[in-house]
Amino acid sequence: MLLTKRKMIAGFAALLSTVAAPAVAQDWPDGRVTLIVPWGAGGGTDATARMIGALLEERIGVPVAVENRTGGSGVIGHAAIASAAPDGQTIGVATLEIGTMHNLGLTDLDHTAYTPLGLYNSDPAAVFVNTRSDHTDIGSLLAALEAAPDREFKASGSAQGGVNHLALAGMLMAAGMPAGRVAWVPSEGAAPGLQDLAAGGVEVATASLPEAAALMEAGLIRPLAVFSDARLDIAPDVPTFTEASGHEFALGSWRGLVAPAGLAPDVAEQITSVLGEVLQDPEYTSFMSGRGYAMQWTTGADFEAFMRNSDAALGDTLRAVGLSAQ
Repeated sequence: MLLTKRKMIAGFAALLSTVAAPAVAQDWPDGRVTLIVPWGAGGGTDATARMIGALLEERIGVPVAVENRTGGSGVIGHAAIASAAPDGQTIGVATLEIGTMHNLGLTDLDHTAYTPLGLYNSDPAAVFVNTRSDHTDIGSLLAALEAAPDREFKASGSAQGGVNHLALAGMLMAAGMPAGRVAWVPSEGAAPGLQDLAAGGVEVATASLPEAAALMEAGLIRPLAVFSDARLDIAPDVPTFTEASGHEFALGSWRGLVAPAGLAPDVAEQITSVLGEVLQDPEYTSFMSGRGYAMQWTTGADFEAFMRNSDAALGDTLRAVGLSAQ
């Protein structure tokens, strides 16, 4: 009888030990999830993030709050993601600018400040003019820019050193002009820069075609060329810059989902898995295709390698145009 009691006590102790031991995998989510967007409402990054946030909320059963943290040419929002607790409760959208901001001397942050979850979109930039402009093709615009004094023309579409600024600078350099020939008017994302073009505040803007769709449909702005290797299915009548001008140049933006560095691998896997389901949802794919946004899902180490390579290429471009602080 004594042996039986000892066995019972030992078994009970083992059970208590099992209950008290921490789980190997952390449960996620543990309450409300915050999705930080480093750019303002109305732009492409905000629109895609809000769609992802709404569908993510349906799947995980807790609120997903999308917060726009703007300012500092993207630094404030990207810093808010990086400085959050690495517990999976705060994630965010990283954009191409994470490879330009530190090269511009605006922050020490780079891609190593984040746990990569997945790259979900990349779109080439395009060059636009107001529909009242006399320039109906890229050749006419380039000729006018070449004949004009430095900084007589103004352009907008992103922060200083942002992807759309680099698109304009790259276009000018490809055409044999100084990168500073056109005065750049910084904006917090593509939407306000395109609105400035529509209102006549600037003569040129650079942004992706999806970001400009509403103003194009309203007949306020028109694209002259797209900075891609081939014409886009969403706008087959818009020529590539290379074919229309004879100068070779291509550049585009990208958007990816990240968490702060230090996120536990098992939590990262959980989040990535759910996000992968979201990005296959018919509502998401319809939303993206309806607005002409390219779709992809490049995760983990592959996304990390993509960010690293993008960072290096952007650093080279910024140095070439004299904008790098490094």
